[in-house]
Amino acid sequence: MRRPIIAITTYGRDEDNRFRLPSLYVDAVRRAGGIAVLIPPGDDPWDELFAMIDGLIFAGGGDVEPTLYGGAPHEMIYGVDAERDQSELVLARRVAASEVPTLGICRGHQLVNVALGGTLHAHLPDVVGDAVVHRLPPREATEHPITVDAKSRLAGILGEQQFVAASWHHQAIRDAGKNLIPVARAPDGTIEGCELKTHPWLFTVQWHPELTAHANATQQRLFDSLVEACRKKIAASR
Repeated sequence: MRRPIIAITTYGRDEDNRFRLPSLYVDAVRRAGGIAVLIPPGDDPWDELFAMIDGLIFAGGGDVEPTLYGGAPHEMIYGVDAERDQSELVLARRVAASEVPTLGICRGHQLVNVALGGTLHAHLPDVVGDAVVHRLPPREATEHPITVDAKSRLAGILGEQQFVAASWHHQAIRDAGKNLIPVARAPDGTIEGCELKTHPWLFTVQWHPELTAHANATQQRLFDSLVEACRKKIAASR
């Protein structure tokens, strides 16, 4: 059987007019046995894309434009990219209506939620305070505990109900989108993981599993399970 092809969304155009993505996403997919391909924003060839790929990862990055979920401007919002928002919202709605195995990470977690009609907290410390630090100043990663619902599919994938994960965000889900079920939380109640109940394999996590997956089997299992779901889908179509 051929190796599954996993598409990963990239960051938008930078100041040098380049698309980029941290290599850790690619490394995690390769360790899982998949082939990683990068899809930059700005084009919507979704019919052709869906004919070529087996799975999808919505990567992290800057904030989603607040008007897209009925939010208000906030001084801490940064990295808004209209081109990326537009491309990924269309893609998220398309994938939610499909059976393509999909993983949303950090911004990807929030983006999928917005695509399904959900809302976001503009700046999480305004809501939950700083008892749990989700991002070090000015914009650096940190770690905090996560608790996953024991009965959730996500817990079955991770093989753990409680663990410490890499966190790097200042926004979070406020109201969950249609059919998106919160199944993981931080100690301050922040929604850290969701699963789409109408989809065979669509999960989103607020934390960054790719940052520690090389040394943490719990985090690597997210990528392993994604690739395995793709293998099963390929086998079923033969």
